[in-house]
This record gives sequence, C-alpha cells and structure tokens, in this order.
Amino acid sequence: MDPVTSKPSWTGRILSGIAVAFLIFDSVIKFFTASAPVTNAMNQLGFPVRMAPAIGALELILLAIYLLPRTSVLGVVLWTGYLGGAIALHLRVGNPFFSHVLFPVYVALLLWGGLYFREDRLRQLLPLRS
Repeated sequence: MDPVTSKPSWTGRILSGIAVAFLIFDSVIKFFTASAPVTNAMNQLGFPVRMAPAIGALELILLAIYLLPRTSVLGVVLWTGYLGGAIALHLRVGNPFFSHVLFPVYVALLLWGGLYFREDRLRQLLPLRS
C-alpha cells in the first residue's frame, strides 16, 4: 500500500493536524501580551508577562522540529518534555485536573499518535501487536 495514501498515514496527519493547529494558536497568541487571556494565564502560572513571546517562540521552534520529517521524532520527544513541565505547573497552582492538568497529556497523545501513524519506523520500533 502506498504510504502517502494509506489509512494509517491519513489518521496520523489528522491527529497531528489537530495538535499542530492548537499549538500554533497557543504559540502565536503569546506574542499578544496586551491581551487579557495571555496576561491572566501568565500571572496565574507565576510567569512575568514579558516572557510570553519567548515561550511562544520556543513553541514555534519545537513545532518546526516536529513538522520536519527528518527531525519529527526528536520534536515529539522535546514536546513531551515541554508538556511535562506544563503538567507540573498546573499541578503546582492547583488548576482543575481533567481540564488543565491533563490537557498537556491530551496534546502529547495527539502528537505521539499522529507521528506513530505517519512514521513506519516508529511503528516498527514500538509495535502495538507482535
């Protein structure tokens, strides 16, 4: 079966697309430090608002690494670390568990799932069936 048109490949693209769309929005909005959602979120998490653009830039760099086929596995590993930090932050400030604390887990599952279905070598390395 042609890997470009296979069902797993399209499933991976859709899963990755959902995660990437959210992460693009999340990173770009951080450049608008005057907006109330950015200011409120940064204050709640204990970050100075002036750091928001740097965090947004880091997210865009991680997205580029994830989206390039040659570096996509490195990208998903780096995103896993970044999202683990987000989980720790939400736990530290006492945010709701399912909506805030676990949301980075949901994003990570979309990133990993998308890559798993797009990347044959990853499926060989981590088979769901033997």
